[in-house]
Amino acid sequence: MVEPTHATGEGTRRFRERFAARSAEGHFRDALGVSVSSVGMGTYLGDPDAATDRRYADTVVASFARGCNLIDTAINYRFQRSERAIGEGLRRAFNDGGTRREEVVIATKGGFLPYEGAFPADPSTYLQHNYADAGIADFDDLVGGCHCMTPKFLRDQIDRSRRNLGLVCLDLYFLHNPEQQLEEIPRKDFRRRIRGAFAALEDAAEEGKIRWYGLATWDGLLVPPEAKNHLSLTELVEIAGEVAKGKPRLRAIELPFSLVRPDAAVVRTQEWNGEGATVLEAARKLGLAVLASAPFAQGKLARLAPEWTIEAFPGLKTPAQRALHFVRSTPGVTSVLAGMSRVSHAEENLAISTTSPLAPPAARELLARVA
Repeated sequence: MVEPTHATGEGTRRFRERFAARSAEGHFRDALGVSVSSVGMGTYLGDPDAATDRRYADTVVASFARGCNLIDTAINYRFQRSERAIGEGLRRAFNDGGTRREEVVIATKGGFLPYEGAFPADPSTYLQHNYADAGIADFDDLVGGCHCMTPKFLRDQIDRSRRNLGLVCLDLYFLHNPEQQLEEIPRKDFRRRIRGAFAALEDAAEEGKIRWYGLATWDGLLVPPEAKNHLSLTELVEIAGEVAKGKPRLRAIELPFSLVRPDAAVVRTQEWNGEGATVLEAARKLGLAVLASAPFAQGKLARLAPEWTIEAFPGLKTPAQRALHFVRSTPGVTSVLAGMSRVSHAEENLAISTTSPLAPPAARELLARVA
């Protein structure tokens, strides 16, 4: 029997059933043909050192043991060290028999040029030697000296991420902040470049290197249509469909969403059938999973959430838990990505798995409060 190389519906249901007695209704959600936890492990922050690497690896194992089966990272996080630390944690989790590959969803991203372990003394020489001379990316392909999404570059980055993580197949591969390109190139050139990127990602899926792909954005989906760096979900899905000549494997988006930045649910920056729509509304219409990033607003909400949340979420003990619960309860959010670089973070954040998300009417009332 061939072992699965990616998350499967059967495997993730098995993970979900293992935590049935310890998690509340609504902690797991169906998306991408699998069951995914409503709180995922984020891996952006931390010093680029061995101690942080060890803590991240420990936290992978601890997160799986507490009912989290989603990990989100990126090749440029901590100079590739986050991916490698996650890879070490995955090896430990899979080798001890407590977790199997097909039970967990691993997402990563490509687009920003990654350095090797630490910031180089001479970035230009590093890029020349490792990318230009190697034929991976020309300087003309770069935006801001740091962002690239040519097919050749993305193929290279996917293979590097697979090696870093120790995986045959990446469940979800995000094109990282594609709106960065619009800061320097005309929109017609952007459309050409995004078409090439989608073609490369479709090819990678055909080759079994990735399962699905998506768009991880910061401002692009949240700024108004007239903004220079605006991204239209409808247009991008249409382009992906043209490239795939059918149903594309573009199945997810990632964007910031929090108590202090609820725009994705309350501001109509997208369009659907000629009418304005919020990002969450457009994503639902288009059948896209939504991963919410930055739920703590760069750490502020982990220390001090609005006072009214104490009364609104009486069973939760910490500001971080209340901030996460608000996001995971918002209709249209598949999972919220909480930064977890320590086992104690996993213990605190995943304690909310025993609390059911708010019912949609109650969640909408709170959205109206923060809009």
